[in-house]
Amino acid sequence: MNEFDSGSAPGTGAGRPGAAGAGGPWEAGAAGVLLLPSGRTVRGRGLRRPLPPGPSPSYAVHLLGRRPSEVPWESRWLRWPDFWLPSNRAEAREVFTDAWERTAGERVEFACGGGRGRTGTALACLAVLDGVRAERAVEFVRRHYDAHAVETPWQKRYVRQFSG
Repeated sequence: MNEFDSGSAPGTGAGRPGAAGAGGPWEAGAAGVLLLPSGRTVRGRGLRRPLPPGPSPSYAVHLLGRRPSEVPWESRWLRWPDFWLPSNRAEAREVFTDAWERTAGERVEFACGGGRGRTGTALACLAVLDGVRAERAVEFVRRHYDAHAVETPWQKRYVRQFSG
């Protein structure tokens, strides 16, 4: 157990790298990939930057205030204005839970314009679903994804109040 663990093992462990699924999980250490305590992986990125080299996501969640452009893989749009919080928090919880479940065997990506505020907030919520204590999730994401992730005080508060 590390300092970010909750003390209980979430899920079934099916999210270990190499698990079967649509396209398999991300390779730990690849650009923008966050390795969760369970061994599951998820990628965060900014849509204003080019797509990183390597495999494409099998599923993406776009965290934007406006409908995103079409992509050649399965995707979902979660309305989320820049620097704010999800427009529908109940829908956000459903999206995060579905995405976390998909990380067991799929290449799941979260993306917003810059890849830090909204994406970092969503990744911190996934970390909570994966067993990181909510009060430590922002620190976890900043340490393992981007030092500037989760940009606003209300995004930090949203993560602290998010429960797995």
